[in-house]
Amino acid sequence: MSPEARSANSPPAALRRELGPFSAVMLGLGSILGTGVFVSIGIAAGIVGPAVMLAIALAAIVATCNALSSAQLAASHPTSGGTYEYGYVYLTPTLGFAAGWMFLCAKSASAATAALGLSGYLLQLLGIDQPQWRIAIGVLAAATVVGLVLTGVRRSSTVNTIIVTITLISLLLFVVVGLVALTQSTDQPFSHFFQGPSGDSRSAVLRMLEATALMFVAFTGYGRIATMGEEVREPERTIPRAIVTTLIVSSLLYIGVSVAGIGSAGAQVFSNSDGTGQSAPLAVAARTFDLPGVWMVVSIGAITAMLGVLLNLILGLSRVALAMGRRGDLPRAFERINRTGHTPFVAVLGVGLVVVGLTAIGSIKLAWSFSAFTVLVYYAITNLACIAMPRVNRLYHPALAWFGLFACLSLAFWVEPRAWIAGLSVLGAGLVLRWLFSRRRTSSLT
Repeated sequence: MSPEARSANSPPAALRRELGPFSAVMLGLGSILGTGVFVSIGIAAGIVGPAVMLAIALAAIVATCNALSSAQLAASHPTSGGTYEYGYVYLTPTLGFAAGWMFLCAKSASAATAALGLSGYLLQLLGIDQPQWRIAIGVLAAATVVGLVLTGVRRSSTVNTIIVTITLISLLLFVVVGLVALTQSTDQPFSHFFQGPSGDSRSAVLRMLEATALMFVAFTGYGRIATMGEEVREPERTIPRAIVTTLIVSSLLYIGVSVAGIGSAGAQVFSNSDGTGQSAPLAVAARTFDLPGVWMVVSIGAITAMLGVLLNLILGLSRVALAMGRRGDLPRAFERINRTGHTPFVAVLGVGLVVVGLTAIGSIKLAWSFSAFTVLVYYAITNLACIAMPRVNRLYHPALAWFGLFACLSLAFWVEPRAWIAGLSVLGAGLVLRWLFSRRRTSSLT
């Protein structure tokens, strides 16, 4: 029997519901508390200076609207795929495909950023000044995490909980010691609040918009809870609560880290974290603290955090690839699940190869900017699907979704031009591939 005939006559194999409320929150935190706090704050501070704190607050507001849209969509339609599935159900197949394709592109780039960020902190911890090792270590880390994800979501969730715990301890230590150093300092680190890099002639408003767009990506890990909705127990109650809890905790930590880091060490510490040089800004800031050893704890926390981001991104990416394989928007092989019902192993291997390839390129800032544009388009479609969903399924006022849609579309084109040009090109290529897959399916059925 052909895959098309089998799919028409029997439901696709389903993943087991393994995740409770605590595990769902920890997966969300594991996706957020990584590249965003340890790397992207540095990238945004290099654009807008100490005003990165304002960029974080603005990004958190936009993320809140998107989070509430994701929460009610996931509660009403708890299956793998996230906005890819919501687009199909509430909008059109083309918009659904666009969301899934942009998610794969955005989060693959984010995963590569996490792998390279991990390398930067590891080299900083070991005292090795050999930039050429950064790519090799990143590739090895990505490949190792792919192997872990292949073992199933339960084991991955246990490892993630350990990772997030270590990360939270290191971040709380950084915030406490940094705030103490700030109160004892005679400097005025916030006096030039909107000061950006010397070579940037743009106005403060334009630089703020770009920084906000880049920081928005740092909050979007909560979407991992939605994309893994098929594996969450009692999804109608668990998913909304887990998403909101994740967003509140991460917002408080982001603001605390930015105040403590910039206030104690200055924005200049973060200005070179673009992937070509220094890529461990929090560790460098922690070296200025009077308490010895804090930078080592921060570096260890950063390494575990990057591993957590890699783990959760590959989990989420593989579930979207699984959903796209089920509908035939990717090769049907991607819908295959192992005999125990724990892992879509072909999807995991497929996205793993993509992440490893992007890691080998080696540019943190370009990967993050590309991710910013594509993920903003993805969440614009999320909000559009939320607006289109039946009123009886809504949990919150539609004005939140309208604001989220406007904010995403407004911010998307404020990243550097080569990033959004690449994003539009990738979207066009994806639509062409979908058309080719569609023609192939049609010809095989006839």
